[in-house]
Amino acid sequence: MATIHHRYATVRGQRLFYREAGPKDAPAVVLLHGFPTSSFMFRDLIPLLADRYHVIAPDHLGFGLSDAPSVDDFDYTFDALADLTSDLLAQLGISRYAIYVQDYGAPVGWRLALADPAAVTAIISQNGNGYEAGFAEEFWKPVRAYWQEQGPQTEPGVRAALTLEAIQWQYLNGVPDESLVSPDTWHHDLAMVSRPGNDLVQLKLFADYANNLPLYPKLHAYLRESEVPVLAVWGRNDEIFLPAGALAFADDAPHAEIHLLDGGHFLLESHLDPTADLIRGFLNKSLS
Repeated sequence: MATIHHRYATVRGQRLFYREAGPKDAPAVVLLHGFPTSSFMFRDLIPLLADRYHVIAPDHLGFGLSDAPSVDDFDYTFDALADLTSDLLAQLGISRYAIYVQDYGAPVGWRLALADPAAVTAIISQNGNGYEAGFAEEFWKPVRAYWQEQGPQTEPGVRAALTLEAIQWQYLNGVPDESLVSPDTWHHDLAMVSRPGNDLVQLKLFADYANNLPLYPKLHAYLRESEVPVLAVWGRNDEIFLPAGALAFADDAPHAEIHLLDGGHFLLESHLDPTADLIRGFLNKSLS
């Protein structure tokens, strides 16, 4: 088993937590988590990659064990999260890296790639959206309403995502065998997003998610022009980001590897081994 280090770094005055494993002179792989979780979602994947790769998995500000300053003290946007991640990687001396993006990790990863295209050696998207086709209409309806107007009429629809029931649903929906998913996952996430003031952090990011959609044409152009290797491995039963979002990568990255597995939004919880096998095979070809 690989040795995983649990570290902190101060970046722009904020204390960021990250997990690190593998040889520091090996090709780097950066794992970017989604909502409402943290690098905790990669706890079992990291050892399966660290024999061959230098793996870094940070917690975004406001998530997991990273600092969570109030919305009065920090302007939470996906631009800001990407800037913090970029500065963390620079501080660690990592200038070229593959990215694994899931959910919120995708808009962070897209910003890193667009800001420095030469830095990204490969992209792994695990239910990490980059296309309008990927949005599940029913799930996103209250979020889209919140984009249009933040107020007492729209806030309850997005606040519902911070409840135990909603977080549990994200983990279990679309999973054929729910017994494979540990309840530790949703209880862990609930504890983190329930810290005092963190609800307002999450509401701020729900609103800012609207600013990710205008980046999509730039992302598509980047995929076409850079010809960066792409692996899309998705849970086909995800009712947040639909499999159409995975298939759409082929429009701009014709050589993309696309695999739809019989799982949900958090594929690593139920399909760790097949997902890791696909990732290792992809990285071996892409980074060799």
